Amino acid sequence: MTTEPILRGDILSPVTEAPRATWRDYLALTKPKVISLLLWTTLTAMVMAARGWPGLGLLVVVSLAGYMSAGSAGVFNMIVDRDIDLKMKRTANRPTSSGLISTRDAAIFGTALQVLSFLMLWFWATPLAAWMSLAGFFTYVVVYTLWLKRTTWHNIVLGGAAGCFPPLVGWAAVTGDLNLFAWFLFAIIFFWTPVHFWALALMIKEEYREVGIPMLPVVHGDRLTVAQIGLYAVYTVVLSVMPVFIGEVGLLYFVVALILGGLLLARSWRLYRHVMGGGAVERRVAVPLYLYSMLYLALLFVAGAVDRVLTA
Repeated sequence: MTTEPILRGDILSPVTEAPRATWRDYLALTKPKVISLLLWTTLTAMVMAARGWPGLGLLVVVSLAGYMSAGSAGVFNMIVDRDIDLKMKRTANRPTSSGLISTRDAAIFGTALQVLSFLMLWFWATPLAAWMSLAGFFTYVVVYTLWLKRTTWHNIVLGGAAGCFPPLVGWAAVTGDLNLFAWFLFAIIFFWTPVHFWALALMIKEEYREVGIPMLPVVHGDRLTVAQIGLYAVYTVVLSVMPVFIGEVGLLYFVVALILGGLLLARSWRLYRHVMGGGAVERRVAVPLYLYSMLYLALLFVAGAVDRVLTA
């Protein structure tokens, strides 16, 4: 931020110039922390599909295009939600809500990212990968952000499907098609998402309440939320072992999936027991589940990749 003096009568007054956005601000628009796990599921799915190394060139193309597509969705999410972001402590300093980057400039940036991503996947990977990436973008921006987020507590369940498309993109980039195992990867993330997100929503439910977003803890309270978390954790663990029974993965993956799933259920049970016992939601019981859920998904996909490479 700079100032320059302007002489007004006999008083020398500093006039403050508006701060200018930097590349870091545009990077923040893409939500890089969120994208890291999405890219991880994309790249490990590529290894699973190839049953080995998918090739450096393809890996680089899909990584860059995947980041740009998910980043574009993040940009448009910030554009649409700039009014509520400004009212929430966690998001008040985002470039769009703070006014650092105009809606027009953000929209141009987001559009450019999405178009370039689609073209890269179409020409240098496969058309199906390009369409799957675009489907993920559409689900996040239109289905979740524009439609469900402000209208129903089912927002994160149905809208969370946007985060399920990355492994489909990775798989399609390698094979040009989608088999049953690829759709199991989609389903695992679909049922994992409420476990992960509602653990966070419990901690910041008052912020959602203040801005009128009907997240599950706001609409139905903590008890139903932890019960739903437990239910979706069970669904996730059951789905995670199903690929073993269709012959797509073997014993290594099965053992790792059971161990990881057991820990996910244990952390979900701890949160459930604490809240049902009359305790208020505390960071010491909600944060471990939230953080572990990310590690769970990352390691589960690694286990799938390693298992398929070793049994190729």
